[in-house]
Amino acid sequence: MLVQDRSLPKPTSKPHQLFLNNHFLQPKTFVFPKWLSFNLFKIATISVLAFTIAALFFLYTNNDSPTTFLCFNSKSHSKIPTPIELPRINFNSIPPISDKSSNFASFTSDRWIVVSVSDPPSDSLRKLVRIKGWQVLAIGNSKTPLDWSLKGAIYLSMEDQAKLEFRILEYLPYDSHLRKSVGYLFAIQHGAKMIFDGDDRGEVVDGDLGKHFDLKLSKASVMQERILQYSDENPNRTVVNPYVHFGQRSVWPRGLPLENVGEIGHEEFYGEVFGGMQYIQQGISNGLPDVDSVFYLTRRSGSEALDIKFDEHAPKVALPQGMMVPLNSFNTLFHSNAFWALMLPVSVSTMASDVLRGYWAQRLLWEIGGHVVVYPPTVHRYDNVEAYPFTEEKDFHVNVGRLIKFLVSWRSGKVKLFDRILELSFLMAKEGFWTEKDVSFTAAWLEDLLAVGYVQPRLKAIKLDQLRPTTIGHADRKEFVPQKLPSVHLAVKESETVNYEIGNLIRWRKFFGNVVVIMFVSGPVERAALEWKLLYGRVFKTVVILSDTTKADLAVEQATLDQVYKYLPKIFDRFAGAEGFLFLRDNTILNYWNLLQADKTKLWITDKVMQTTSTTPGLLNKQ
Repeated sequence: MLVQDRSLPKPTSKPHQLFLNNHFLQPKTFVFPKWLSFNLFKIATISVLAFTIAALFFLYTNNDSPTTFLCFNSKSHSKIPTPIELPRINFNSIPPISDKSSNFASFTSDRWIVVSVSDPPSDSLRKLVRIKGWQVLAIGNSKTPLDWSLKGAIYLSMEDQAKLEFRILEYLPYDSHLRKSVGYLFAIQHGAKMIFDGDDRGEVVDGDLGKHFDLKLSKASVMQERILQYSDENPNRTVVNPYVHFGQRSVWPRGLPLENVGEIGHEEFYGEVFGGMQYIQQGISNGLPDVDSVFYLTRRSGSEALDIKFDEHAPKVALPQGMMVPLNSFNTLFHSNAFWALMLPVSVSTMASDVLRGYWAQRLLWEIGGHVVVYPPTVHRYDNVEAYPFTEEKDFHVNVGRLIKFLVSWRSGKVKLFDRILELSFLMAKEGFWTEKDVSFTAAWLEDLLAVGYVQPRLKAIKLDQLRPTTIGHADRKEFVPQKLPSVHLAVKESETVNYEIGNLIRWRKFFGNVVVIMFVSGPVERAALEWKLLYGRVFKTVVILSDTTKADLAVEQATLDQVYKYLPKIFDRFAGAEGFLFLRDNTILNYWNLLQADKTKLWITDKVMQTTSTTPGLLNKQ
């Protein structure tokens, strides 16, 4: 076929004249404009496709743009994590926020009880409302009944909270008690001078918070009172179990590092500190105290509810600067100088939030010269016999020991408290204790505090590095011997034999304190690792957990059972100073008390076999 010029008239010849005699087509003559016009759509389609592929490849390999984040968020950020930045805030130019929307805009009170509610009003909450001189503030969440109401309580639903214009709202989960942070700000906005952080299943003993806590810190009698204080002569002791002081040696609070659970001896002596600076006051709870899931799951007998009693006559006890104690969010009184410490972190699990808050707050409290004081039983909480979410506590079981060391060693050169608070939150995110979300949340929290009229406390010129170690003179040493009250020990009640049981525990520790337990776990290690460390860790030097799979965050090391003998020498070298080693599997419980009469020098200790054998000359070269 011949390509004709469009300018020429159409041919009049017959169709057969277009063919040669041999019936083959003649060669085409290529004309580019004609070809381009016929294939323009195909060319455009192929070009767009090629450009798209090239663009995707470019975005995949260059992840600095927002588009890259949208397309390859998980993959690109796992390779190059985004650095955490310290927010820059001018705390001197925060505009005020006033309550213009709630039905209580003009209401004020200087004493508030803040609780989170997910269920209809409980009997315990109805009793809280009847406490004279205190205003109950109930904070709802997405699980709260829509018709929630209680006479005498101020209730803030999700809708009410959204109208308050607080910056922190965008960071709070919808279905969590962590929304109490809104309640703290609301109370401060409405004249709070003290806030009792409580919950809806705790009943205040005798219905009077003033009977148990120190409410008027500026009162002369309070400022002149001498409060027992833990001795700080040992600079390596940075955390204590306050339950020992109040008569329960075998119970420990949620948030206490498990390596400290075995410290059950009472104080040889105490120091003293003047009152008036106890800005955070932690109460003890009878019935179901603040315990972790490890205690709850191993100490509760069947379906029987825990009902533990503490010594109500034991004196309150203060923590010196440099020493910490676990704090919670359901039985703690905050004075206005410590309102900044009410912030509940949002990037960690709900069961770990108040634990991390407590340690973070105590460290910052030293910057203003404040103290934490622990008080005898103030609340009775009822055990509902419900499963404790172990996975919710993983954040603090794994990291709390490291966190305490980090906080005690932290120093800041900032000249204002809020700048130091923001700096510490930033550094905690860099260390992995929480995420960048809590850095932004801290910034929003501090801005909201200023917006509702809070004035940040002044720093105290205290040189923390010169506080410890100190020596308490004999004349200033105060003695107090705690009672030994009935409790539970591995689901066995301790009654009149408690002295004998505690004595045994101390005796076992002396005998096995330099022996290492090596435990091979065949099943899931998530829960088993901590339980076995708890069971044997109070008696033995340490517990090494082996499993088919490694789990670094729980200190579980990898080894196969049939070849575990190859791994044991590494453990022997690691604990070269140990007197011996015991190897167990997780399907075995060792009655270690039956080994008290054993002669450890005659036990076959694997790592010492080479010290008791000899080589016979002439045998080494034989095949």
